[in-house]
Amino acid sequence: RPLDLPAGALGLLEVINLALCSNPQTREVWASSRAQAAQIGVSKAGYLPSASLSASGNRNSPGVSQRSVGLTLSYLLYDFGTRAASMESAHQLLAAANATQDSTVQTVFLLAVQSFYQTQAAQAALNAALESERAAKESFAAAEARYTAGSATPADKLQAQTAYSQATLNRITVNGNMNNTKGALANMLGLDANKNIVLAAANTAIVPASFDRDISALIEEARLRRPDLQAAAAQVKAAEASVDAARAAGKPSVALTASTNQTSAAGITSHGSSLGINLSVPLFSGFAPTYRIRAAEAQMEAQTAQLERLRLQVALDVWTAYQNLITATQSLRTTADLLSSAGQSERVALGRYKAGVGSILDVLNAQSALASARHPKKWHSPMLG
Repeated sequence: RPLDLPAGALGLLEVINLALCSNPQTREVWASSRAQAAQIGVSKAGYLPSASLSASGNRNSPGVSQRSVGLTLSYLLYDFGTRAASMESAHQLLAAANATQDSTVQTVFLLAVQSFYQTQAAQAALNAALESERAAKESFAAAEARYTAGSATPADKLQAQTAYSQATLNRITVNGNMNNTKGALANMLGLDANKNIVLAAANTAIVPASFDRDISALIEEARLRRPDLQAAAAQVKAAEASVDAARAAGKPSVALTASTNQTSAAGITSHGSSLGINLSVPLFSGFAPTYRIRAAEAQMEAQTAQLERLRLQVALDVWTAYQNLITATQSLRTTADLLSSAGQSERVALGRYKAGVGSILDVLNAQSALASARHPKKWHSPMLG
């Protein structure tokens, strides 16, 4: 059952906890793992004896009745590896299901972190848009005041009014994006998109001075730790076991059989029992075993190719994340200086214009540069596992 939303603002840890506990994806993969675990029990049943009870009764004309009760016991002794291959396939599929569960948990964890910071970024973008709108409104007021005093042209007033309208439109757009981001966060937490989520202020991360790691070592580490790659490897082993099972299915099998029955008819009761060894040798079944083997081999080839494709994708994910981290780190180091200089330039340009010694274009250009400085690019890194 999804957890109730805690009262108050949610921090990053609360968001992650809610996502892991309430997101339907985690419950889905947990149920899939339990279902696959039950398949191991199904495979183990092949090593146990089977028993069946039968009973029948009928009445014939002119009044003769007949009843019979029988018990049959069968125990498979040898089957050239069919049961062992099925058991191995079930174990490997369980390993794949567990690895898939780990991968899903990591994915939900990562998406929860991303949703948290994307919502924080959307709120910051809205605050920046509001500040840009306020600055544009102040410029428009200054241009209108100078136009009224006769020291500015109508073009100045119209340009300032246009910039103010554009800032208002941008604020409306950013506000809509923030609402969409908050809806995506609520969905990640297993809630309806219209649920209001209040977030606590995010801690300011300390940007590392350097991130110098051998990229080849990072790729190999990711290949060892990525659960989706482990799941693909288990799928390959399960496919290999399926090939063995398909080959063994066309071979003879030896079983121990025992039965006992009691028949009663016309007042006469008879008993019978038997014990024996049953040898079953498949001779011909329309080439079905051959095609089953070919299908299993083709499936194994497909799983092997998928594993190799995923190995290459892991290397690409690590490379992309590494380059994005380096680029983002270098960009963040200049953000504070850029924002400071753009703010000073905007204040100087607006002050000069209000004093009657600057142009409206200088003010608008400075405000545009400041607005761009308030919206740095966002970098996204794929999950490394």
